[in-house]
Amino acid sequence: MSNWHTIPKENVLAELNTKPEGLPDSDAEARLLEHGPNRLEEKRQKSPLKMLLQQFTETMVVILIVAALLSLFLGKTTEAVAILIIVLLFGFLGFTQEYRADRAMAALNRMVVPKVRVRRAGKVKEISATELVPGDIVELEAGNVVPADLRVLDSFNLKIQEAALTGESEPIDKTDKPVAQANAPLGDRKDMAYMGTVVTYGRGVGITVATGMGTELGKIADMIGSVESGKTPLQEKLDRLGKMLALFGAGAAALIFVVGVLSGETVADMFLTAVSVAVAVVPEGLPAVVTITLALGSQRMLRRNALIRKLPAVETLGSVTMICSDKTGTLTQNKMTVTVVELPGQTVEIPPAPKLVIDDAAANSLDFALAVSVLCNDATLERGADPDTEHVIGDPTETSLLIAGAKRGITKEILYKALPRVNEVPFDSTRKRMSTIHKLDGDLPDYFQTFQEDSFLLCCKGAPDSLLSVSDYVWVNGEQVPLDINWKERILNANSNLAKNGMRVLGLAFRMLSVSSGDVDVERELVFVGLAGIIDPPRQEVKAAVELCRRAGISPIMITGDHPLTAAAIGRELHFSDQSEAVTGERLQKADDQELADLASKTSVYARVSPEDKLRIVNALQLKGEIVAMTGDGVNDAPALRKADIGVAMGITGTDVAKEAADMVLLDDNFTTIVAAVEEGRVIFDNLLRFIKFSLAGNLGKVIVMLLAPLFGMVIALQPLQLLWLNLLTDGLLGLGLGTEPAEKDTMSRPPRNPSEGALRKQDFPQLAIVGGTIAAVSLGLAIYYYNPLNPEDMTWQTMIFATIGFSQVFQALALRSSGHSAFAVKTNPLMAIVAVSAIALQLLVIYLPELKGFFQLVPLSAKDLLISIAAGALVFVIVKVEKKVFSR
Repeated sequence: MSNWHTIPKENVLAELNTKPEGLPDSDAEARLLEHGPNRLEEKRQKSPLKMLLQQFTETMVVILIVAALLSLFLGKTTEAVAILIIVLLFGFLGFTQEYRADRAMAALNRMVVPKVRVRRAGKVKEISATELVPGDIVELEAGNVVPADLRVLDSFNLKIQEAALTGESEPIDKTDKPVAQANAPLGDRKDMAYMGTVVTYGRGVGITVATGMGTELGKIADMIGSVESGKTPLQEKLDRLGKMLALFGAGAAALIFVVGVLSGETVADMFLTAVSVAVAVVPEGLPAVVTITLALGSQRMLRRNALIRKLPAVETLGSVTMICSDKTGTLTQNKMTVTVVELPGQTVEIPPAPKLVIDDAAANSLDFALAVSVLCNDATLERGADPDTEHVIGDPTETSLLIAGAKRGITKEILYKALPRVNEVPFDSTRKRMSTIHKLDGDLPDYFQTFQEDSFLLCCKGAPDSLLSVSDYVWVNGEQVPLDINWKERILNANSNLAKNGMRVLGLAFRMLSVSSGDVDVERELVFVGLAGIIDPPRQEVKAAVELCRRAGISPIMITGDHPLTAAAIGRELHFSDQSEAVTGERLQKADDQELADLASKTSVYARVSPEDKLRIVNALQLKGEIVAMTGDGVNDAPALRKADIGVAMGITGTDVAKEAADMVLLDDNFTTIVAAVEEGRVIFDNLLRFIKFSLAGNLGKVIVMLLAPLFGMVIALQPLQLLWLNLLTDGLLGLGLGTEPAEKDTMSRPPRNPSEGALRKQDFPQLAIVGGTIAAVSLGLAIYYYNPLNPEDMTWQTMIFATIGFSQVFQALALRSSGHSAFAVKTNPLMAIVAVSAIALQLLVIYLPELKGFFQLVPLSAKDLLISIAAGALVFVIVKVEKKVFSR
């Protein structure tokens, strides 16, 4: 049964065949066998071996493995070993990331409390939480973590903090009265206590209605286990690129093989040539460069307080088109704060500063109202030497009143010296108010001087309508005035306005007594003092971050379990939306997939949503082609964090579950850090795209050389090992330099890349053709010039091809650097300068060092030939620069 919250407690006891004194031990043992232990089950995880093997199924990696096996078959052991080392490095890096990431279920299990007080056979016992069964009677008190899903039987001022499960920032008052609405959101089921939430106040008794995977927390655990993390945009684009290269390489290899055999060349020679062409097509350095570039990017993000748990998330951030953000603790400070006090006839705003200085005329009225709220309060506040630091204990709403009072120097410590508490009327959900009674004893503050002759002061706070029903007067400028219809309307209007702004509103009242009495009857003929507006305020820096998101073409969306009015008010203030209402979870549950898709396309603020709702929202956005980032800190956020293209968890307030399910953790819980991470992600994607263009244009040039050289008598223009060296030297080393280029000027003022686009766009192919054709033309032209068919032993022509392609790609890399600075500037990217010099030096070593030139089957070039080769390479620099300017226009 899922609607326990709608059933009277007597019926729940009957349904579960138990009594208030608890189950007999024999029944409990039988039910434990039937239902199993009260723990969250971990789904069968992929074995480490399976994780490792899956790393070698990507198209790019498969191509490299095939090339290595062919090289081995042809006796080219050196080439085969070199390729396989690259493949293994890539595979183990990917395995390490996946193995460390998949731990959300273990974090959920750590949330289950080890011990619980339960009634068995009329006695209270302390047992392991895993032994709880449906029908068990559980006793709760402040500080307890709720061990299972319970239907409340008795509540004694019981309040439970459910933020981790529902997103509600305030503790919820619990009652034993059933809730009429069957599909009420979890946050509105006030007669239920859910597994994993925390008792913050009072005590209570509940009957266990669900354990283990049957609980709401268990349902979330099941969703986390069942949500499959799809490939990141980068992985998908590289996979498509790999398939495209595989087809191109296979076609080019087959073409040259057929042409060569028909021209009279031997099958063995042409087979070797075909393998050489296949190797030339594949950018062997791509997997390594991508991994290293992402790792360096993640280090830069860490310096900006964003911890990357999964490397592909670095690039994914740069492609984000939607940020679905939780409210509590993410957009707000997760700290209930009094922001306004409505006094009869005047409004006083309470700024965030540690001290509050106001006009003398309003000072006494405000101080009196704050004093009432501090006296009628069960929380405690301790301030350190630094006035900005404080330690609060108790209900967040009550602690906010203490902090507001302290800004005016009004504290319990001071007030209790003259007004010690002598009695109280505790809060209950029926009256919706509480009262404390204080003896006037000692020197009173100025704002209490009117009451010197009386003996006792009753201070009362609670729901405004509740207080108005027992008030006969209103306190206006230090005087008691009859509470007529006009005053009542003014107070109710003020209350309504505060509520519309998303505030929780508390009324304040007092009464003078001649005797101290704790009876409820004393709450009559009260004098209404004012209203306190309390809210979890938004972070000051978030508004600017939201605006920056919009300029960058990213749509921010708030998805929270909090109250709709609160969500709408915060949404308006932070410019998420100008809508007066938030879309609620109840409406989402009634919507079919098409209605949800329509809602998702135009809604910026959702409230009172369940974990299932969050998943549906994220899924609906993804089906529309959006790249979705989901931020959150609670257990309830974990499934959506897992489902989103990138999950972002809060590092300070975030639960372990959220952190384990996320791709990235914000160490400062600051929304602006997400924007900084998005910028970094865009820079990284720009650099990866720059590298892919660089690599493919260079490889295209090599393939053209390999295809056309046989037409001029040069059967195998470059040996497989020479091609592999060029690919690793240029793609690997120079690619690493390109991967660390600084941001372009327009990085955060342009829309995200179209998620449906591949790694390359249509306009990129002409650019690749121009650059690749230039590299091929200068290299092959020199080879034709140096080739001597009468002296086939002279391999100067092959060395010229090898040297020219190498130098061409060094100049190509320099020309592709980000705009805004010189291609030869060192300070903007020192690594680029280092790798460029290193690439030239290594190229020269291979050509001139006796041990290496023999290994690579090269001959040393004369100074003249070397300068010709370098000059030919420099021509590529000019072509790329001209091409960039033309295509940018």
